[in-house]
Parts: sequence; C-alpha cells; structure tokens
Amino acid sequence: MVVVTLQRDKCIGCNYCVEMAPGQFQMSKKDGKTVLLKSVDTRGFHTLKSHDYTILEACELAEKACPVNIISVKET
Repeated sequence: MVVVTLQRDKCIGCNYCVEMAPGQFQMSKKDGKTVLLKSVDTRGFHTLKSHDYTILEACELAEKACPVNIISVKET
C-alpha cells in the first residue's frame, strides 16, 4: 500500500507537487494551497492510502520537490 501524507496548513502554494503528481495533488482556488485528492483529514494531516502503486514514483518526486517538506510518502 502507498501512504501519502500532506501537512496542508504549512503549504506555501509553490505548485511543485501538482507539477510532479497532478493525479494526486491540485491547487485550491480558495486559498492557493495544495489539496491531496481523495485524502482523509485528521487534525491537519491529509492522508491518502492507495493500493495503486503506479502513483508511487510521482508522489515521491512531489515529496522531494516540496521546499517546505510537508509531503511524506511511504510503502507499507
């Protein structure tokens, strides 16, 4: 399983995650911060759990590109 976590409150809206993984991330028109699609919000941590391993590489690129290190990608 691929687990992607986003600390949305700390997002600076740079858009790198959307460029690297547009299928998982999108910029909010409301506040200019990123949204982790199909995620569950638990106290500011937005988490996506997926059995689709095809998203792993793109999400890892987004994690590395994030200048404020608010994206975490793990395989379980």
